Parts: sequence; C-alpha cells; structure tokens
Amino acid sequence: MRAESLFKRLMSSSLALVALLAGASTAWAIGEDEYLPPEQAFKYTASADESQVTVEWKVTDGYYLYKKRMGLSAATAGVTVGDSVYPKGEAHQDDYFGEQEVFRHTFKVTAPLTGAKAGDTVALKLKWQGCADAGLCYPPSVWDATVKVAAAAKTTADKIFDQAKPQVVEGEDEYLDPEVAFVLTAEAQSANNVQLNWRIADGYYLYKQRIKFEPVNAAQPVGALVLPKGLPHSDEYFGEQEIYRQSLDASFSVPPGAKSADVKVTYQGCADAGLCYPPITKVLNVSLEGAPATVASSAGGPSNGGGYVSEQDSFAAQIAGGSLLIVIAVGYLGGLLMAFTPCVLPMVPILSGIIAGSGEKTTPARAFLLSLAYVAGIAAIYVLMDVLAAFIGGGVNLQAIFNQWYILVPFALLFVVLAASMFGLFTIEVPSFIQTRLSDASNNQRAGTFIGVAAMGALSALIVSACVAPVLIGALTFVAKTGDALRGAIAMLSIALGMGTPLLLVGASAGALLPRAGAWMETIKNLFGVMFLAVAAWLLGRIVPGWAGMLLWAAPALALAWILWRANAKSAGARGLARLVGTAAGLYGVVLIAGAALGATNPLAPIPQLGGQQKQLEFKRIKTLADLEREVAAASKAGRSVMLDFYADWCVSCKEMEHNTFTEAGVQKALANTTLLQADVTVNDDEDKALLQHFGIFGPPTIAFYGADGSERRNFRVVGFMKAAEFADVVRQAVAASNTPPTT
Repeated sequence: MRAESLFKRLMSSSLALVALLAGASTAWAIGEDEYLPPEQAFKYTASADESQVTVEWKVTDGYYLYKKRMGLSAATAGVTVGDSVYPKGEAHQDDYFGEQEVFRHTFKVTAPLTGAKAGDTVALKLKWQGCADAGLCYPPSVWDATVKVAAAAKTTADKIFDQAKPQVVEGEDEYLDPEVAFVLTAEAQSANNVQLNWRIADGYYLYKQRIKFEPVNAAQPVGALVLPKGLPHSDEYFGEQEIYRQSLDASFSVPPGAKSADVKVTYQGCADAGLCYPPITKVLNVSLEGAPATVASSAGGPSNGGGYVSEQDSFAAQIAGGSLLIVIAVGYLGGLLMAFTPCVLPMVPILSGIIAGSGEKTTPARAFLLSLAYVAGIAAIYVLMDVLAAFIGGGVNLQAIFNQWYILVPFALLFVVLAASMFGLFTIEVPSFIQTRLSDASNNQRAGTFIGVAAMGALSALIVSACVAPVLIGALTFVAKTGDALRGAIAMLSIALGMGTPLLLVGASAGALLPRAGAWMETIKNLFGVMFLAVAAWLLGRIVPGWAGMLLWAAPALALAWILWRANAKSAGARGLARLVGTAAGLYGVVLIAGAALGATNPLAPIPQLGGQQKQLEFKRIKTLADLEREVAAASKAGRSVMLDFYADWCVSCKEMEHNTFTEAGVQKALANTTLLQADVTVNDDEDKALLQHFGIFGPPTIAFYGADGSERRNFRVVGFMKAAEFADVVRQAVAASNTPPTT
C-alpha cells in the first residue's frame, strides 16, 4: 500500500510538472491576447532602508501568486534578508498542490535587512510562481532586482515605530495591517535556546494571556515559552490583563542535538484607538545549525537554562502535535505508569472489597465487568476535568474541592463502617420486605450495581487518588491553552484506561482466586476489613497532624495482627506463617504508637533516627501573589535563586517529596543558596485559586524555580513526585546560572 501511494504521488507530481512545462512552452503560441508574459502579469517594485526591504507586487486581474512558492533573499555578500512577512492571502483549492494561500491584485512583502547602510546598492533574488485563472501555470522563476538603501531620512516604517510620532501614518488607513503592527521574528541564541521577538508599533499592544505556543511536530518537543512580566491593563472584555508594548522578547529551549525548531505561535493584540485584531497564527522554522553552543542570558531577561524540557511540557507537546494514535499511546503509557504510584494503589483494596462483597457466586466475567464499571467512573471524572479545563481553564480544581475535611471525614467514616461490617461486628442490611423487592429487581436488572460501582470509581479518582502527575498536567495544560476539548478528552480517556489496566486485571482474577467456601472465607473477609481501615487512615492522614497519622496507621496494623493470630488454617505450616506475619504486623503497630509519642511523623520511618531526625528543609510560607513578588525581589537583591513549592495536606505526593526527597543531603546542598518558599493551597480559598491560576497550575505538588534575576525558569517546573537524585540534578540546572552573589 505504501508503494502504491508513493507511485500515485510520483505520477501526480510528474503530471503537474508536465502541465507547467507545457503551459510555459505554449503560453504565447496560443495568442498574445490570451495569456500575458510573466513580467506583465506580475509586476513589482522594490525598496529598502537600513532596517528592512519592501517589495510591492501588482498582480494583473485574472492572475495570482502562490505564497509557498515565493521567497526573498540577498545576493550581495555580507547582506542578509530575514524571514519575509506576508499579508493575509486568500484560500485557493489547487488541482495539483491542494489547499493553497494565494495573492491577487496589489500587496506588500517586507523582510528585515541587516548588513547594509544608507547609500549601498543591494542585489536581491525574488522567487515566485503564479498562474492565470484561465488555466496556465508559469514555471517557478527567480528574478534579479537591485535596490538602493534609503538615506538617513525616515521611511514610513521608521515613522510607525518612532515613539515620538503618532501611531497612524499620514496617507495610510486608520489602522495598521496586523503584520506591520506586530512584526514577529525568531532567532537561535544558542544550540539549545531560541528567542522570539515582537516589534510592536506605537499605540498598539499584545495580550500576554493570548499568546499560545506549541511545537509543530510532537516528535520534536521543545520547552515552554518563557514570557517576561507584562504591564497591567484593565480590559473592557477580558478584565484585568497583562500586556506588552513597543517590544517583547520571549524564549524557549530545544533538546540537545536538534537541527531546527518548528513551532506554531498564536498571538492577539489591539490598537489604543479601539480596534482589536483577531488571533494571528504563524508557523516558524528556526535553524539551529551554526548557533553558538551556549548563550549568556541578559540581565532581567527570561532564561530557560539550557535545553531541559520538563516531563509535562514534553507530554503536552506530544499531545499537541502528534496524531491521535500517538495521543492515545502516550496517554495510555503515562496512565499505566501512574497506576503504580502510591496515590493510585489504594484503589486496589477498594475495588477488591467491592468484588468480594458482591457475593460468593461472583464469576470472573462479572468481576471484570464490575472492574470495568469502576474504571469507567475514573474515566468520566478525567473527561470532566478535560471539559472544565477547555471551557473554564484552571479556575476549578475538582480534586481540591473533594479533598476538604468535610468530604474526607465522612468518606473515611464510611470505610470504617465497612471495615467493622467485614469484621463481623454487625451486618449492614435493609429491611426484609425491601430486600425481597431488590432481589427480584436484581434478578432482572443489575445496572444499578454497575452504576454504583462507577460512582465509587469516580469518587475514588477525586478523593482517594488525588494525583498530580506530569502526563495528567501535560494533558490539562494543552487543553487549557488550546481549548481543544476533543483531543484533550481522548488523551484523558487514554490516561484513565492506562491507570485502570491493573484494576481490570485485579477484577478479572479476583473472581477466580477468591475462595468460595470454608473457614478461609471468613479470614479473607476480615482482611478486606483491614484494607478498608488502611484506606480510612490514608484519607484522614491528609488532614491530621503527623503524630496523629501515625496512630491512625497503627489501627490497621494491630487489626491485621489480631486477624492472622486467630485465623483458621488447614495445615500447621500455614497457621505458623500467618502468626509470623501477624506478629510482625503487631510489632509494627506498637512501633507506630511509640514513634508518635517520640514525635515521628512518617509511618515508613516510625522511629526517629539515633541522634535526631533527618534534617527538614525550612520553607517560608506565602499566601498571595504580592507575597511571592516581595520575596522574589528580596532574594534577587541578595543574589539568591528561589524555589517555590506548592503544597496541600491532602496531596500524597507532596508528603512523599517532604519525607523522601527534601531530606536528602544532595538536594539540600544544591539548594544551599536558594530561598525556599511554600504556598499551602490546602483550603483552596480565593487567594489559593488566584495564585494557582497565575501560574497556570492545576494542583500540587508543583515546584517552580526563579533565577537571581527574578525571572522564573519555566521549563524547569517539577510536577508530581521526583526521586532525590533526579530532583537534585534539576535543581542544579535551574539555579546554576544564577547563584552568583552580587558584588558590592
């Protein structure tokens, strides 16, 4: 099939070439009145000043030029013509080239000019190809032109950008063409860093929040675009905004070894006089060949700190630029990795308990369908999060809402009640007359059971598994920036299915592995009670002090010891093994109680180390954006970098970072000259939401870094749990270029 497709393409290209050559050779044989010579059909005038070249084309009625077949370059040594800036053309469906953008009538093409001074004569090469509506297509051609660079007197373009002049130039339309009002250029600053520059006409401005950026090819991810702080602006339609005037420099990083960077940039701006332009989208190709290996960032300017691309940015790039198959594959694999993180594992005992509680006659098929309903509930929540991100942005955080104490406490108590029932303390049942009716209905329709299990899956995704992982944040970031809810929903659904795969395996096996009858069935039932107690401890541990969390975890440990010591076993060996495990669980429960009394807070390290506990990082808490800006300014004045940690009590990965990553000596050494700030967003009040929304963050744990220049190293953001060695390496890269104390 691929060979056949290639053959068809070759035949199509050959036919197009034959048509072009045949048209060129017979154009004037048909008659001078039918087709014009190209120099009459496509006329041009060229001019230049010390900053740019302008070519004005005048295309005869009935003729047009292809935008993609046009080009402008310098033929004079030492003179360079940059990327051309074209006006908006018209759409044209071409028999040979497909959907094209073409130009008719009169239009101007401009390009930046470097290496020439007033009075110089510059040789130009004008590349073009066009057609007549009547059917003739001219062959691709290159015309030679010469221009004399204008003297020091200011040209129209100079007047536009001269702050001393009015924004509307005499003789022109009331408003500038957007290609002139906002001139965008791109340049490789180093082999790993590209800078974008907008030259903004006086009287015009760009919205910071309307600038969107993504790679063209998902296989070539780039770092996020780093934008400087804008000017405050109160907008009639968009409310409080940040804007840029005169000039805007932004940058992004490129992975090591890349030869070029292909990115799509969308931006929107307005004129002070009242006009707001529609969003403008440009695809830029920037060559990195020949660029210097490194670049020193300018003071106060944004810096990406080399070629590091964060996991979430890489996921977002793959979702943005890849085919739907790539989106599905990336989402599924990312979700599968999430399934083995501590914040997802508690779903296993919940689902197992549901299957065990559905009756002794549960078949593998029914157990699998129950698991599928549970995973469907998770998927529904993730798709809902996608829709909210697309239409609301990061303003609504469902996981934060559902992880408040007034939700967690009743949900935890529910698991305690279920555990007590599993221990045989009481039986949960409805009156017999209702049971009879429910039984009759159940024999005919089991949908109610599946709906209930799906609801438990949805609640588990919101409460038990409040996970923030790079793949999840990458998908939500893509949706929030682009508004592409459909592609985002596919990505989120794939993530949910990846997370749910181990759960489906548990469901498929549980029906076959669970004992059907006998004394062990009672022990299995009791063990599910222990698991429910562990889930309750897991939930309440997020909102109680560390020592209280230790006591909570002691409860399932001691319960497990009690159950295993009294378990009936068929053989002496099985009974001995059960009691051995029970003894270990009982000792662990006692150690947890003793550790709580000694001030320990980590159930995985219940006894403080001899000579004192591991040294914890000392953070200064901030609450508002004003607090952050004040602390960053103070750190910058002292020549210090800044690490900002977004934390919440209900965030499991936050506590993993606190206990397993921040305590490591390598991490603390890397942060020696860094000011440590922490934003506690547990309560999710208006100030917390405003701070999260300012950063475009969907939830903790997220860690941001600032250089000593006061600019955030956006591409170094850390989302989710990261091991100490890897985190220390990220810290060193993020702050290495900014940890030099100021001279006095």
